[in-house]
Amino acid sequence: MASTARRDVPEPPDFGILKRLARDQLIYLLEQLPGRKDLFIEADLMSPLDRIANVSILKHEVDKLYKVESRPALSTSDQLCFLVRPRVKTMKYIADIVNADKMSGRSRKYKIIFSPQKFYACEMVLEEEGVFGDVTCDEWSFYLLPLDEDIISMELPEFFRDYFLEGDHRWINSVARALQLLNSLYGPFSRAYGIGRCAKMCYELWRELEEESEGDSQGRKPEIGNIFLMDRDTDYVTALCSQMVYEGLVDDTFRIKCGSVDFGPEVTSSDKSIKVLLNAQDKVFSQIRNEHFSSVFGFLSQKSRNLQAQYDRRRGMDIKQMKNFVSQELKGLKQEHRLLSLHIGACESIMKKKTKQDFQEMIKAEHSLLEGFDIRESTSFIEEHIDRQVSPIESLRLMCLLSITENGLNPKDYRSLKTQYLQSYGPEHLLTFHNLKRIGLLTEQAAGETLTAVESRVSKLVTDRAAGKITDAFNSLARKSNFRAISKKLGLIPRLDGEYDLKMPRDMAYVFSGAYTPLSCKIIEQVLERRGWQGLEEVLRLLNGTEFSEAGAAEASPGRDSQRTVLAVFLGGCTCSEMAALRFLGRERGCRFIFLTTAVTSSGRLMEAMAETRA
Repeated sequence: MASTARRDVPEPPDFGILKRLARDQLIYLLEQLPGRKDLFIEADLMSPLDRIANVSILKHEVDKLYKVESRPALSTSDQLCFLVRPRVKTMKYIADIVNADKMSGRSRKYKIIFSPQKFYACEMVLEEEGVFGDVTCDEWSFYLLPLDEDIISMELPEFFRDYFLEGDHRWINSVARALQLLNSLYGPFSRAYGIGRCAKMCYELWRELEEESEGDSQGRKPEIGNIFLMDRDTDYVTALCSQMVYEGLVDDTFRIKCGSVDFGPEVTSSDKSIKVLLNAQDKVFSQIRNEHFSSVFGFLSQKSRNLQAQYDRRRGMDIKQMKNFVSQELKGLKQEHRLLSLHIGACESIMKKKTKQDFQEMIKAEHSLLEGFDIRESTSFIEEHIDRQVSPIESLRLMCLLSITENGLNPKDYRSLKTQYLQSYGPEHLLTFHNLKRIGLLTEQAAGETLTAVESRVSKLVTDRAAGKITDAFNSLARKSNFRAISKKLGLIPRLDGEYDLKMPRDMAYVFSGAYTPLSCKIIEQVLERRGWQGLEEVLRLLNGTEFSEAGAAEASPGRDSQRTVLAVFLGGCTCSEMAALRFLGRERGCRFIFLTTAVTSSGRLMEAMAETRA
C-alpha cells in the first residue's frame, strides 16, 4: 500500500487556533450590533461557518438565521445583519431590502459583515443604490479554514476565474494576508520559492505587509520552514486528468464540499443521505484516501475481515472481559464498521458510474494524449464521446487535454470538434469556447505549426540565449503550452519495465496509474531538492514562468522539523491527486507537506468555472 511509512515525517502543526480566531472575531463583530437581531448568511459561507461555529454559538447573539436568496425573507427584527461575500449582486439584494423598508416607512439598523474582506466596488454599489449611509460595514478576516491536519482552504473557488480569466487582482490581498497570518503563527518561514505571476505578486505583497507589521513571529520557534507558491496555470494538464486515487474519485463522483460529502441512498443502502466528514479522524478513509482505486477494494475487504475477527473475540469472554469490551472497544468498532460500510458503498457506486462511462477507454485515450501516441485515435474517441452526449463537462475536459498536450489544435480539428460540440450540447456553449481560448485551455494552432518549424531553424543559427528570447516571443504569440518538451525534460512519463505496481508504487506517477507524474509536484520536488531553480533554466524557459527563490529572515537549521515541513500554496486550486502525490513524496523524503489552496479543485470545477450558457 502507498500509505506504508518510509521515513519519519514531522507531525503537522495544530491548526485549531485558526478556527478559534475566526470564531472569536465573528462573535465580536456580531456583538458590535447590540441586542437581538436576525442574521442573513450567503449560501457559500454556510458550510465554512458550520466547520468553525455551531448554531448554538450564533444563537447567543442572533434570533433567526436566513439564507441570502433571490427573494428577500420577511424579517420582523429591528436589526438586520448580513454575513456575505463581497459581490455586487449581494449588495443589490441588501439595497432592495433597505429601500423597501424606506418606502414603507420602517426604521431598522443594518450591518454588513464582509468575508474575507470588503471591496470598494461593493461600497460604490451601495452608494449608487442610495443606501450607503443607512448601513454600517465591517470585515470578517476569515481567510483560512483548516479542512484536515494538512489541508487549509481559503474557500475561494471564484479565485480561478477572477484572476486567470478576468485578470482581476482583488484576491491577491486576501492571499497575502493569509500568508501573513500563517507566518505569524507557524513561522517565520526560512525560505520561499514560487512560480507564476500571481505567486510573485502574492509573495511581494506579503513581504510588504511583513515589513509594515515589524514581524510578530521573530524570536519564536518555527513550525513551517519552507513555502512554495504555484499558479494553477503553470500546470493545467494535471488538473485535467481523470483522478485515480480514492479521495479524487470520491470528489469527482460525489463532490466533496468543505471537507465533507453527502452520501446518498445508493451508498447508504437506505432511504436516507448521510453527511460524512472526510479527514484523518476517519480511520478507514485516512488509510485509503491516497491509494490508487485498484488497491482500495482489497484493503476494505481485509479491513472487513479484521473487524469481524475483533467482534468474534466476544464469544470466549467471561463477564468481566465482556464488560471491558463493551465499555472500551465496542463503540469504536461500531463506528469503524459504519464508516467501512459507507466507503464500500461509495466504491460500488463509483464502479457503477465509471462502467457506464466507458472509463477504461477514456483512461486509455488520456494516456495516449499524455504520451503523444495515437492522437488521431484519441481524437476519434473524443468525437464519439461528444456525439453520444455522455457529458458536456467531460467532453470539454478531453478537448482541453488534447489541445494543451498538442500545443493547440490544428484549425481543421478545432472547427470540427467545436461544431460537433455545439450541435450536440447546444449553441449556448459558444461563450465557453471563447473563455477557454482566452485562458489558453482550448486553442487553435493558427500559425503554431509554422512557428515551431521556424523556431527550430532559428535555434540552430543563433546563440542559446538569443534563441531563448525568440522562443519566449513565439510562446506569447502562439499561446503554446510546450507540454511535450517539458514532459521530456522532467521525465514526466515514466519508462516502464513490465507492469507498474500500484500497490507498492515507486514514484508519484502512481496517482495516474503510473502513466504520468504530475508536473506541479515534479517542479516542487526538483526545486526543493536543488534548494532553488539552478539547473532548471530550460524548463523555466518552456514554462515561460515568473520564478523566484528568496531567503527569509529566519536562520535555517537543517535538522529542525520545521525545515522538513513545506507549505505548498496553490493559487487557483489544488486537486486531490496532487495532494496524494506530494504526501507520497513526503513519506519518501521524510518531510511533511501542508497544503494551502484557494479551493480544492478538479477538472469538473475548472470546466464549470469556464462555462457560459447564456442563450
